[in-house]
Amino acid sequence: MAIAAVRTATASDVAEIVRIQAGTWATAYAELVPPAAIEQLSTPEAHAAWEQAAGAGAVLVATEGSATVGFVAAGPAEAPENAAPADGPTLGPESWGEIGVLLVEPRWGRRGHGGRLLAEAAAALRTAGAVYGLAWVPEADTASRQFYARAGWEPDGAVRAFDTGEGTLREIRITGSLDLKLVE
Repeated sequence: MAIAAVRTATASDVAEIVRIQAGTWATAYAELVPPAAIEQLSTPEAHAAWEQAAGAGAVLVATEGSATVGFVAAGPAEAPENAAPADGPTLGPESWGEIGVLLVEPRWGRRGHGGRLLAEAAAALRTAGAVYGLAWVPEADTASRQFYARAGWEPDGAVRAFDTGEGTLREIRITGSLDLKLVE
């Protein structure tokens, strides 16, 4: 078996990040998002946005051997309204990190890449001062919801909706501790 790893993305990873995002969305979200929206993930503007994010150190990639198999983008988050953990006071924005996107190409799934990406992103967010994390997940995406639940992250009741041009995509907010331990 090839060695699996997570590392900071560079500009040379952008083409693979774009390919993974567009391909994974086309597979996983084909019934949730119109084809025109998925096509936007491969535009020159999308490449430029990923180059900027990678240049800022906000993106990590998962590799297996020489293949790039997934990625995560994470950074500061706005504190959820009335964000009060069960054991403490309401926390300010400095205490929150956000997983903007975490994707593993489907053919590389079930090998621990998603868990490694989340654990490394959580560690980076903790280093930056965050204590809790959040992610927005399409309401119908049960696989992602189950993935975050295994990490101890649960829906907090917040919902947002986007007009896709052909309907509405509802997302739920998942929150949890950034004190994650990778289970091998």
